[in-house]
Parts: sequence; C-alpha cells; structure tokens
Amino acid sequence: MKVRIIDAQTAVTCADGTSFTGSYRLVTTLTDARRHPATALVGLYHQRWEHESAYYALRHTIMNGHNLRSGDPAGIEQEMWSLLTLYQALRTVMVGAGESLPGTDADCCCFSIALHTARDQLIQATGIVTADSDRDTLLGTIGRRILAGLLPPRRQRVSTRKVKAPMSRYSVRHADGRPDTSRTVTRLDVTILEPVDQSPTPPTTSRNDRHVTPAARRRHRILGMLQKEPTHLWQPREIAAHFGDITLGPCTDN
Repeated sequence: MKVRIIDAQTAVTCADGTSFTGSYRLVTTLTDARRHPATALVGLYHQRWEHESAYYALRHTIMNGHNLRSGDPAGIEQEMWSLLTLYQALRTVMVGAGESLPGTDADCCCFSIALHTARDQLIQATGIVTADSDRDTLLGTIGRRILAGLLPPRRQRVSTRKVKAPMSRYSVRHADGRPDTSRTVTRLDVTILEPVDQSPTPPTTSRNDRHVTPAARRRHRILGMLQKEPTHLWQPREIAAHFGDITLGPCTDN
C-alpha cells in the first residue's frame, strides 16, 4: 500500500503562559499533497480522539448503557447494523443542519438533541415518511432543534495521557512535558518538517552467492559453524558480526 508520511513539530502555548513542544509523525493514504495539504492533515490529527465520541454516542446515548438483546449471531449483527444506520442518519442530519448556517462547526451540533427529537417524532407518530415532502419536514424539525441548541465552540485543551484503570500494566508513564491537569491552549504552531533522505548506503559487493560452489555459500558456512559448536547458543547478532554484516545497525530496546 502506498502511504504518505508527514513529520511535524508542534509548539503549544497555554493560558497560564507555559509552553512545550512535541513531535508528530502521521502516516496516511491521502497521498495527493495538493488536495490534502500537510498542515491541514496535521490539524485534523489533533482531533483523532473524536472517534471516542462516536463510541460514547452508540453505547451510552443511544443504548443508554444497555446490552444488545439478541441471543444469536444473526440477531446481533442485525442490531448492530440498525444502530450504525441510525447513528449515520442522525450525523447526516447534524451535518446538514450545520451547513445550513454558514460558519457553524459541526462539532457544535448536539447529538442528544438530534436523537431525542427523532425519538419524539416516532412516539408522537409524526415521523412516518410517506413522501419527499414529509421527509423534508422530518429532517427540518430535527435540524431546527439542533440549531436552536447549538453547543459552544470546543476550547482547545491539552494534558498528559493518563491510564484510568488502576490495575493496568501501562500505569507507569514517562514525563512528556505536558501538564498533569487540563489547560486551555491559546496558541498552537505547527511546523511541517522536510523529509530527510535516509536511504541506506548500498553494499560495495553483492551477496548473491547462488552462482558459487555450495561449500562457499553463506548458508553452508553458517551450518558448518553451528556444527562445530553445537552447545553454543548462537545469537543472530553474533552470527552477523562473525560474517561481517556491514548493514547491521546498533540495537536499541524500547
């Protein structure tokens, strides 16, 4: 798969005057730099946590924390598709409502209002769609309710990543410069780093030994070395050093 790698350096300034920098590397399949500028993609990368809102809407807002009712795989699959269809339909209405008011961010549209309005339409038997005009009326009602209860713009915040589960094996974290408590961001500067050519230097001689005698081939020599010392626990690095692998880099453990 062909991908595009974007390296960026970010500088964050908080409301209390503190600042820190961070590095990001984004790998994306959006390879057209003209259609998808690097700066725009890095800006969207900071909103990657938005998918958590989708999980919350499905599990808590729509399902209210309840489990699926079906007791067989086919029924569960049907319920999942119905939930995803409902979620996508409501999100489509929310986007349409936001676009009808120029300058409105879709994040300001409340999912709970859209869900409760649609539910009221069904309970009151006013949500039965029989014609295109009725469909427009239904969507218009939900859209008007959404626009009447727009949420305030989301403020940019920053804090260090924390593990909420007390028994998690990832509870130990390293200091990354970000504050322990959430702080409001007043300025965010993003600098796109130019790619650096890190192509390895090709070897001076070829290692293709298919045309040499079997006794001189690398595989035969390695097997002979292992047979001479059958009790020695050879490590790959030892074998590479013994045969002089010049492309072997230093080993680092993360």
